[in-house]
Amino acid sequence: MVDAPVATRVPSRPDARPALGYAMVLVAATLFAVNGAVSKVVLGSGISSLELTQVRSTGACLGFLGAVLLIRPGALRVTRREVLFLVVFGITGLAFVQWFYFLAIHRLPLGIALLIQYLAPLLVALFARYALHERVRRRIWLALGLALTGLALVVEVWQGLALDGVGVLASLGAACAYATYILMAEHETARRGRDPISLSFYGFLFAALFWATVQPLWQFPYERLDDSVSLLGNLEDYTAPLWLLMLFVVVVGTMVTFALVNTALKHVSATRVGIAAMLEPVAASLIAWAWLGETFGPAQLVGGAIVLVAILLAQTAR
Repeated sequence: MVDAPVATRVPSRPDARPALGYAMVLVAATLFAVNGAVSKVVLGSGISSLELTQVRSTGACLGFLGAVLLIRPGALRVTRREVLFLVVFGITGLAFVQWFYFLAIHRLPLGIALLIQYLAPLLVALFARYALHERVRRRIWLALGLALTGLALVVEVWQGLALDGVGVLASLGAACAYATYILMAEHETARRGRDPISLSFYGFLFAALFWATVQPLWQFPYERLDDSVSLLGNLEDYTAPLWLLMLFVVVVGTMVTFALVNTALKHVSATRVGIAAMLEPVAASLIAWAWLGETFGPAQLVGGAIVLVAILLAQTAR
């Protein structure tokens, strides 16, 4: 979801259509999963996780700017008090969550990387309980225990961490950054009333500026955009131009999915949206198996199921 939709608390609406909202979330989760496989192909072509993050941030920034100017230009107004918040939100909540995500899926099976990243709701619930002193149901402790048990099975700790250590750390980093994103986005939209689209624009704006500082835009390998790259795995005999794959990541994997999730929030509560979005790691695992030929051992499958149950409990604990 870093593929990360803004979490908002919305009141019930008389014109709400829950069935439509759930359908939008499920479509978005599936597209996010496909985007993960497309991103792995791009990364496999030699484009670095930082370069792909830079492309996604810059492209999404321009796309959301166009959307805001077309739909609600007045939403671009910001107060001095908001600027620092938006800078931190863009760098911590968006720049790092994307970079950690791309780094993780480049070094780990797609489904496992997403499972670990989806521990973010558990971190959010724990933060809400101990930092914000919100009421959190006791099931959070069961969720924590299940998550740790499931992760132990997923990473096969009895084999001395069978998975790539850097990939696991990147996934955990993505989970922390995603949790930060959720908390900050919720604060800005629910308490300050900023609409999700303009918040997305400013988030991606400062993410893009941050990565442009780390790696100036003129250093990007533009000459490679016309390269035809293999789709890998079971589709390795087929190729696609690199620019088209990157365009998919920006438009479908970010713009379309984000629009679907934000529209769904008008019909379904944020908690229910988060639960329905749990389809993403499941769909990503299936797509990675069918497309990329990624497989998991029996213990990892059991561990993944346990982690999903933990995420479900964490979503409903707050």
